[in-house]
Amino acid sequence: MILARGVWSIPIIPFPDLYEATIAELQSGLNAGHFSSVDLVKAYFARIDEVNLKGPALHAVIEINPSALTIAAALDAERKAKGPRSALHGIPILLKDNIATVAIEGMNTTAGSFSLLRSIVPADAGVVKRLRAAGAIILGKANLSEFAEFRGNLPNGWSGRGGQASSAYFPHADPCGSSSGSGISASIGLSAVTLGTETDGSITCPSSRNNIAGIKPTVGLTSRAGVIPISIHQDTVGPMTRSLTDAAIVLSIIAGPDPNDNFALSQPSPIPDFTKALNPHALVQKRIGVPRRVFLNSTINDRPEDVLNAFEEALDVLRGLGATIVDPADLPSAEDILRSNNETVVLDTDFKVQLNNYFSSLISNPTGVRSLADLIQFNIEHPALERPPNFTDQSILIESEATNGFTPAYFTSLNDDRELGGSGGIDAALRMHKLDALVLPSDGLTTVPAAIAGYPIVTIPMGFLNPATPIQPAGPETFYPAPGVPFGLSFLGAAFSEFNLIGFAYAFEQKTKARLSRKAFEDAIPKTQLSDVVGRL
Repeated sequence: MILARGVWSIPIIPFPDLYEATIAELQSGLNAGHFSSVDLVKAYFARIDEVNLKGPALHAVIEINPSALTIAAALDAERKAKGPRSALHGIPILLKDNIATVAIEGMNTTAGSFSLLRSIVPADAGVVKRLRAAGAIILGKANLSEFAEFRGNLPNGWSGRGGQASSAYFPHADPCGSSSGSGISASIGLSAVTLGTETDGSITCPSSRNNIAGIKPTVGLTSRAGVIPISIHQDTVGPMTRSLTDAAIVLSIIAGPDPNDNFALSQPSPIPDFTKALNPHALVQKRIGVPRRVFLNSTINDRPEDVLNAFEEALDVLRGLGATIVDPADLPSAEDILRSNNETVVLDTDFKVQLNNYFSSLISNPTGVRSLADLIQFNIEHPALERPPNFTDQSILIESEATNGFTPAYFTSLNDDRELGGSGGIDAALRMHKLDALVLPSDGLTTVPAAIAGYPIVTIPMGFLNPATPIQPAGPETFYPAPGVPFGLSFLGAAFSEFNLIGFAYAFEQKTKARLSRKAFEDAIPKTQLSDVVGRL
């Protein structure tokens, strides 16, 4: 209490707005004792309850962690006794539902499929081990495109378990995929931060479409151990957050070697503190290239004019921040990438081998599904769960099952991909034009060269579609384009160039503050705040 003019009064504590709250703001309040991690978990649970299946029914979250409050209480006690372990101590985080968590905690790991419901994984995923060691609280599992969009011709953000997810920026807007629920949840503060995974576009596109920052790390910077796989050569795990600062904090914690992932043993050492890349002057005297050929072709990419106009304005912002824009700075392999079927060959082959290995690694799976062939049959035998009307396709699963392992054609495709995306693609453009990075709108074919090479992409908000944008169907229940839907800007670079890319993206983010220029539609904004929770049972 404060004595003022002879009257005792209780000071009003300014709680952070959970719609935008940063890790730093939450840690400040936790350290000051203004609220606890238990309060945070209760508030986020309430916010999820408001909009996930009720109201706008965003279907962003598949399940919440029944142990989260107990874990939060233990971390609160530890903070009082010893202080915080890290910047993520007591901070709730949602995981995409293909990232494994031990069953004893009460959550499933299913990639959105009933075929894996109540399966028992042998251990936490590698990134989850790092999060727990840092004191983070696993809040729950986010919805996704089933099997990370590797089941068939299905809408972005749909899974059997989670239903149809949609963006919070227009009713039933396509959220992009496959880390759809992670993107939606981060965008409106259903969690402090989220994790997604990307094989080709699955962090980048939902970050763009949901007005958030996303980092698709170089393959091997973060462990994929315990992640339901598509391809060991392209899969990667990264943060999806409301600010690039928060993304850098999370990446600094989840990056690092893992004996259970050979790719994560070949990364540079030591791993940098990515928060030190957050420099508003990072673009001064840097050369940023624009690979226009193929990747800015409107016919090929089917990109709204608003996105193209905003991109040209973004280039002017980059110039104003001290960058030299080299335009064009084309990838020599651009047309070959467009024509190539190599990625399909590699992913189809890898998926069958690695998914079968994942099923074999499970301690148990009550559905009896132990292989890709079993999965296909399970979906046929359970149409009400996995093949409701308009969501029946599993052609990618069938195509993958027809592959015959690591054939000469597979190795040719794999090697060609590395050249097309890397030495003859991104690396070639960087070298030929003496560039520090490439920049493109986040949608379309932007993600493909980095995907097939295993290279990083950092994405931040750039703008929003015009309020007069005609609404077009994207799936049985979703729309895109649609009025006010966000879109992003992506920086691409060579392997393990995340530090520089984060700096470039941060400079743009801080100059434009594009995320803050529009909020989600009113019904999709949760109303619960810490003030509704603190001091109440």
